[in-house]
This record gives sequence, C-alpha cells and structure tokens, in this order.
Amino acid sequence: MTSNPTFNQETGAAEVAKAYSDAVRDKTVVIVGVSPQSLGESMAMALASQSPGLLVLASRTMLKINAVASKVKDQYPDVRLEMVEVDLASLASVREAADRIDKVVDKIDILINNAAVVMQTHERTKEGLEMQFGTNHVGPFLLTNLLMPRIIQAADKSQSKGTTRIVNLTSAGHIISPVRFSDHNFTKRPEDLPEDERPMSRPGLSFDPPPGKTYVPFVAYGQSKTANVLMSLSISEKLAQEGVRSIATHPGSIWTDLSRDLDEEHQTLVSKTANFWKTLDQGSATTLVAALDPKLSEDTSVIYLNDCQVAEPAAHAKDPTTAERLWKLSEEIVGQAFDYGSTGRL
Repeated sequence: MTSNPTFNQETGAAEVAKAYSDAVRDKTVVIVGVSPQSLGESMAMALASQSPGLLVLASRTMLKINAVASKVKDQYPDVRLEMVEVDLASLASVREAADRIDKVVDKIDILINNAAVVMQTHERTKEGLEMQFGTNHVGPFLLTNLLMPRIIQAADKSQSKGTTRIVNLTSAGHIISPVRFSDHNFTKRPEDLPEDERPMSRPGLSFDPPPGKTYVPFVAYGQSKTANVLMSLSISEKLAQEGVRSIATHPGSIWTDLSRDLDEEHQTLVSKTANFWKTLDQGSATTLVAALDPKLSEDTSVIYLNDCQVAEPAAHAKDPTTAERLWKLSEEIVGQAFDYGSTGRL
C-alpha cells in the first residue's frame, strides 16, 4: 500500500509532488521523454514546484526540450536545469547521452524513463530492432544501466534506504503480450510461437495479424510494456541491498502526442479502451507516487502502480525467471553485460 490511500485516478501530479515535497527538495532528477503537452512536461512542472536540486530534461530533439525548459523557467526561475538530447532508437545516441548526463550530475536520486513510441507500421531501429521494443525497452535499459553508477552514488548518500528510485512508465496494455523471446522482432506468425509467447486471446477478441502478415502494432507495444515491468523487477532484485528501488507505472488513459503515428482507425480503437480519460496532470501522478512516496521503500515486492496505488501486473510481467531471461537478452542486444553480483556493484 502507498502512504496515501486517498490518492486515486483523479489525483494530480502537482498534488503528489507537494505531498512529498521533502522527497523532491535538493534532489537530482532525470526525466527521459519531455516535450510540450506531454506527461514529461507535466512531471517536470510538478517537480520544479518543490525546489529540486537539479532537473535533467532529456528528449529526442533540443527543440522539444527547450520548449519545456522555457515553461519551467518562466514559472520557477530558480530551478537549475540541464538539457540532453537522446534518441532511444539509437544505441550510439543513448551512449552519448549517458556520457553527457554523467558529466553534469554527481548523483541521480530519481530516474524517470517516460519516453515511448507507438507505431502503426513495422519499423526498425538503427540496430534493426522492432521499433517499439527497441525504443521503449532496449534504449531505456542501456541508458539506465550506463547511469547506474550515479544512481548507486545517490543511494550511498541517502539517509533512507530505498528512496533512490528508477521509474519505468509501462501501460495496462502490457497484458496483451508477453516478451517474445523467440521472435522479439516480429518475423513469425503467432501459431509459430511457443504457447507462452503468444498474444492474449479471448472470445470475440483476437490480436492475430491478418493472413500473410506477422506484425500487429498493439502486440508489439504490449511486448515493450511487459519488458518495462520486468526491467523494474530485475533492478529491484539486483540492487535492493544498495537501496535502489524500481517501480513500473501505468499512467492511465491520456490523449497525448504518443499516438501521433496512428491513423484514424487505430486512434478509434484506442479511444474505446477506457471509461475515464485523465488530464496530463492526473496522468503524471502515479509516476510521481512511485518516485517519491517514502512508504514504497519498505516493500521491495512492489513493482507496479496504477491510479496512484499498488496493483498487480499480468502474470507474464512479474515472473523473476522471465525477468532474468529478458535481462540477459537485453545485454546481448546492447553488447554489454551489467552483472551487479552479490555486492550490487558492477
């Protein structure tokens, strides 16, 4: 349970930041995925209101970052900002961004992996990965681990174990698909996959591709969002003794620029997935609870929040064996091992 049982789907990020102002003040926070009229902007504004020591704003283009930075500075001129470009669909860009961030921080108290894409067509990253898996999981996986020494430094300096946080934005859509270890790039039809890698199927609801096709955008998105939860599970297990906690959050249903690449048909499908549509402020609240609530330091089994409260992810997103399997696959993809061993150190 979180420390505030009254928080719910209508709670806003500004309210959460104010409630946990002590967890923000003087802290170094990195937000990946900031652009105008986005969850990243909403989080930045809410956190800036409570006097952080440093906000690092990262996004794919400096134009988007500058727009958010200007808004923050207009309202909170004393907040210290750093801005970093990163393209999560390019591992080279991720490595460059990690190096730049490392140079402007001496520690990272909170890392929020908020950036994501939703694709309609079968596109690939610069390394040939399916775009949603590559951008939504592999890029953040590499960035997070490259920044881990700074995160552990924050945990070492913290007086309260477990308040150093890594928050991965996921989605309730993770229920659609487990990680397809035998076909994460979507070259096979579902009937050619092992049973435990196939997308969900219910009477009257199928996520199978059309005849002769292998790609279903929402299944690929679901796989990437499952990976976000499994990554949080792995980090919490590997680094709990270091005082680092990771939690995945479902922000709720919000109309944002995330759906910019969907046509009218797919946007119509998305519009039917929720009964309650949140504002950006409400959509950012759960992530800030995960990042700031001191009570969440106490229970390392908490890996998923929804509507500002502890929730249960799908079974395929909370299995430790699957989480470790994904960790190893991700290491193979990025070509670098991140084995924290028994000491929690590389």
